[in-house]
Amino acid sequence: MASPPLDALLAALQLQPHVEGGYFRRTFQADHRAPIPTAGGDRWTMTSIYYLLTHDRPIGRWHRNASDILHYFHLGGPIEYSMIHPDGTLETAVMGPDPTQGHTLQLVVRGGVWKASALRCRSDGAYGLISEAVAPGFDYADMTLADRDELLMAFPQHRARILAMT
Repeated sequence: MASPPLDALLAALQLQPHVEGGYFRRTFQADHRAPIPTAGGDRWTMTSIYYLLTHDRPIGRWHRNASDILHYFHLGGPIEYSMIHPDGTLETAVMGPDPTQGHTLQLVVRGGVWKASALRCRSDGAYGLISEAVAPGFDYADMTLADRDELLMAFPQHRARILAMT
């Protein structure tokens, strides 16, 4: 089955530009359950979004979330994830459609880990579509967009990777 064209996908999923890059739409929040207390305030037990990187918005810039995030690959081409753990360890993973090529269909990023993503193919019309489930649920107050200089000072050993995704 062929992947749908980008413009049709954007319209069908009703995606909007995301502050970190790419496009998104919240698809679920556990508003049928009581919120749970966190250090940042009450949060839904879980939220979920569609997230799409495209040839014209191919980078999900460095950011950190307080909550754990589980990513699920759906359609399109591979997306490379870079993660810097609090101890400075750099981890990379490729989400994509073909596990026989080393792609993963699911990716866990724990709260407190810096992450960035990049669409591997950037030809016209290219895209990669994932979903994210966030627990406790996502709130913009729990997300920190990286300041390039601060990230470089904290992790100078990852300079090239940081510069590519900020």
